[in-house]
Amino acid sequence: MESLVQLTEPALPLPLFRRLSRRVGDLKGERLRHTYQTTFWYAFGPPENVVEEVIHALRPRVTKGWKIAGVEWWLSRMRATDVRVDFHQDRDERLALATGKLVHPVRSSVLFLNRVRGGALAVTRELPSEGNPSLAPDRLEDLTLVAPRPNRLVVFDGTLTHGVLDADNQVPDGKLPGPSRERRTLVMNWWGHRPTDVPTWSETRFYRALAS
Repeated sequence: MESLVQLTEPALPLPLFRRLSRRVGDLKGERLRHTYQTTFWYAFGPPENVVEEVIHALRPRVTKGWKIAGVEWWLSRMRATDVRVDFHQDRDERLALATGKLVHPVRSSVLFLNRVRGGALAVTRELPSEGNPSLAPDRLEDLTLVAPRPNRLVVFDGTLTHGVLDADNQVPDGKLPGPSRERRTLVMNWWGHRPTDVPTWSETRFYRALAS
């Protein structure tokens, strides 16, 4: 089966990766319930925080051959026993909500910060289906799965459907019993233009612990 993703590991020099992981840990519970709504835009200027340093380091590898204006980024922090994101396609979220128009990034990417039980990233060409748990596609035979491993970068086409499997690496359908580690990733969408109303990190008061 054709792989839909490009993997790089280790993605970052170890000192930079360790600093990123430590700073994300320093955020503790800040905006944890709004982790997917807390997004930022970075247009490749002088880095002002450790995430922008990471993007600057990854840029030559990810953008080669592509016309990229900048990166929309956010932190995904959740437990694989309680997955909080459905299968979806990345898009200009505010534009889609306001007009229904679907505009996708050029490339999507995920940098895993730690190892957890289950919690694989699942990528597919199939569309999400509202009739299934977690909006999973009707056909699951062609999923490309990527297990969370520290300093592993996965890059894929920005139009592809993707989601997170639960701690048993099954399509999430409610909470699972028992403890689990927080699954931490840095998500980066690489755009040819700035998506609608996404602020830069410096324009907000969020995540000050990430400062360089």
